Parts: sequence; C-alpha cells; structure tokens
Amino acid sequence: MRLLSILLCSLFPVLASAAESGAPVDMTHTAAGVIAIVVFALAYVLVVMEEWLHLRKSIPVLLGAVIIWALIGAAYAQIGNTEIVGETVRHSLVEYAELFLFLLVAMTYINTLDERGVFDALRGWLVSRGFSLRMLFWLTGLIAYFLSPIADNMTTALVMASVAIAVGSGHPKFVTVACINIVVAANSGGAWSPFGDITTLMVWQKGVFPAHEFLVLFLPSLVSWLIPALIMSTQVPRATPEPLAVRPEVRHGGFVIIGMFIGTIALTVTLHAVLHLPPALGMMGGLGALMLMSYTLNRIGKPKPDEELHHQFIDQGGLSDAEASDPYHEPSPRLNTFNSVARSEWDTLLFFYGIIMCVGGLGTLGYLAVGSELLYGVLGPTIANILVGVISAVIDNIPVMFAVLSMYPDMSDGQWLLVTLTAGIGGSLLAIGSAAGVAVMGAARGYYTFFGHLRWSWAIALGYAAGIGVHFLINGRFFAIW
Repeated sequence: MRLLSILLCSLFPVLASAAESGAPVDMTHTAAGVIAIVVFALAYVLVVMEEWLHLRKSIPVLLGAVIIWALIGAAYAQIGNTEIVGETVRHSLVEYAELFLFLLVAMTYINTLDERGVFDALRGWLVSRGFSLRMLFWLTGLIAYFLSPIADNMTTALVMASVAIAVGSGHPKFVTVACINIVVAANSGGAWSPFGDITTLMVWQKGVFPAHEFLVLFLPSLVSWLIPALIMSTQVPRATPEPLAVRPEVRHGGFVIIGMFIGTIALTVTLHAVLHLPPALGMMGGLGALMLMSYTLNRIGKPKPDEELHHQFIDQGGLSDAEASDPYHEPSPRLNTFNSVARSEWDTLLFFYGIIMCVGGLGTLGYLAVGSELLYGVLGPTIANILVGVISAVIDNIPVMFAVLSMYPDMSDGQWLLVTLTAGIGGSLLAIGSAAGVAVMGAARGYYTFFGHLRWSWAIALGYAAGIGVHFLINGRFFAIW
C-alpha cells in the first residue's frame, strides 16, 4: 500500500495551492488527466467492438469508472481535500439511481407484456394478414415510429425486425432495407417523447423542460424518418409473401397490463409536473401496482391444462421445490413479476452506471468544461448541437448527451430541443450509433449489417438535415434558436 501511494502521488503535480479553494481543480494537463482520458477511450473502443469481441459492454466501463475515480481520489488526497470527491461521486450516483429505477420499471413492464404474449400477438397479426412486402415495409416503420415513444426504441426495433425476418424469407434485400427503416423509425419516434429514448429521459429528468414540450419535435422527427423511408422504399421488391398461419393470442391480463403501463406513465408525468416529484417515484408506484395485479391474476387465473407448460414454468423458477412436488398444487398461468425484473437488460443498466460515473469523473478532471468552451463558446450552440448528433453516430448518444447535460451550457429551450432531436436521430446515421441498431444487428445477423446500413447513410443524413431544418422552421418563433 505504501508503494501504491507513492506511485499514485507521483502521477500528479503539486496542487497544494488548490487546497484552500474547495472548487474542483483543472487537471486536464496532468498525468492523471491524460491517463483518465486514455482509460475512457480504451473502454469505449471495447464497447464499440462488443459484436466482434463478445465482451459485455458493461465490463470495460465499470472497470474504467473505478480507475478514473481512483486517480481523482489520489489527486485530491495529495492536496488534503477528499470531501469534494465524495460529494461529486454521490451526485453522480443519485443521477444514476433515478435513471436506473425508471428504466428498471419500464423494462419490467415490457418483459411482462412480452410474457403475456402481447408482442407475439402483434407480430402474428402482421405476418398472417397477407400484406405485400411494400405494405409491410411501411407498416413496420409506422408502428416502430409510434410504439417507440411508449416502449423503448430498442424493444420496438427488435419486435418489428422479427416481423421483417418472418415474412421476408427468400427476400434478403427486403429484410435489409426493412430493418434499416425500422431502426431509423424507432430512433426518430423516440426523439419526441421523454420515454422514447434514454437521452430524452435524461433531459426530462434533469428538468430542462416539461414533458409536453417534447411534442414540438414530432414533425421534425417524422420528417427525419420519412425522407430515408421514401428513398429506401424504391428498393423493396414488388412481391406478396404467403401469409403465415400464425395467430398467437394475448394471454390472460395482457390488455389490462397495457393499460396499467400507460397509466403508470401518465401518473409519472403528472407527479413530476404538478408536485415536482422525481419521475422514478411514479414509476416505482407503477411497479407496486403491477405486482398487485400479478397477485390478483394468479388468484383468479384459469388453470393451465398443458402439463408441458407447467414443467416449463417450474423450470423458469415460478414455483418453489415444495410447490412443485405438492400433488395438490394445480398448474395455473401464474405471473411472477420478479421473473420479469430478473429478465431486465442488466448489462445495459450496468453500462449506464459505468458511463455516468466515467463522464462524471472526466467532468471533475475538467474535460467537460474544456469541451463546453470549445463547442458552445467557439462554435456556437447551433453548430455544436448539430455536431452532437453526428458524434452520436460514432459514440453512443447516451454518454454524449450526459456530457452535454453535465456541461449544461446556457441555451434557450429551442437549442435544448435541437440537441435532444439530434442526439436521438443522429444515432441512425450508423448501425452502431444507437441501442436499436446494435440490437437488430444481433437479431437479424446476416441481413442487417454495419456496411449494409452504411450504404444508406447518405439517405439517413438527408433526413437528419431535413429534420433539423423543419425544427428551425416551425419552432423558431416559439424558441429563440437562431
């Protein structure tokens, strides 16, 4: 430990002069600052290469976060001011906790709806109607655009992509353009809702503007999807696949849970707007209501006659060993909310923790202040906010938006809406620019690829520019964004 202390202290210059001021110290030019930015860059390279390395994206950022904060802690310990480090870490933890609880409830609802067969029923309805490929191209995109504001864009993209794969057998060209269209539609749809994307959720939870103000982005985001969709639709084969005899039904209580999910969102918005309570509080109340509904459904549900489903339920952990061995225990369509919680995207949730802590650490080192001055002080807010969207295509929009919120530049509501729009739709420029794109690459392996998406990036860029133009056109008089 003595050697470790000497080694860590040797990384920092003398900072004793900063001990008297309790403000953060600019360490961007120190060895610790350089090491921290290198660690973050390496961690993010590993995140981007997840598909090739098969390394969970949460692992490098979790390790990067502890290394960065260890460097910061050692630096401030040298000057005898460790309180500011603890306060900054706790501030980042509070921000993550609010985001974590909100997303955990949303994911639990989505998993419960999936367990009740809601998404299977939607997919079955689409593939059994005998629509033409061109009609399916537009239907999957339209549903993705309007479903992602309620469900998250990643889940929406996965459900719709499964439809494209199911009906596109023998038409690989259709599956490719349909998946690209779905990813763009899901990202664009998520941009005009505080729940549609992690970036919009962060902006709303930060209190930049109220939930209803996101609605002014509806037309700009719609245009950003329609333009590339119109261009890509010309490449859809003129064919009508054979309708598939697949008509799964929604299981008992599925429609009630849909209503509860919408009600939970409405409650969350109301509590935040009227009483200024954190959104996570309303969502956790909705989780309690879902657990109560699960209990009620389990009490009044009809028995399962299918013994195979009973064994499948036991294998999934729905019954204890004692219950499973009880000859008087009757199989039933039980709904276990804790199973839905366990099925949440824990890799994604832990990834958010790592990103928030890493970016918070870089902000403490002084990098966000430098970035804010460079982007918003030199280039101006309009150019900076447009560049944020372009950067989001290469680096995931979540750390980019969190960095902007940490900088918190002095901007009008119109400029904040602009960066919200660009961070949402900018991720569509590349397949790796959004969670929806990365997820569909895994689900539609061989059909939807990085280079297949790249072929249409020019069309998506046209939609990106047009969406920004529409925002200036229709929202300029309401928000001083010029």
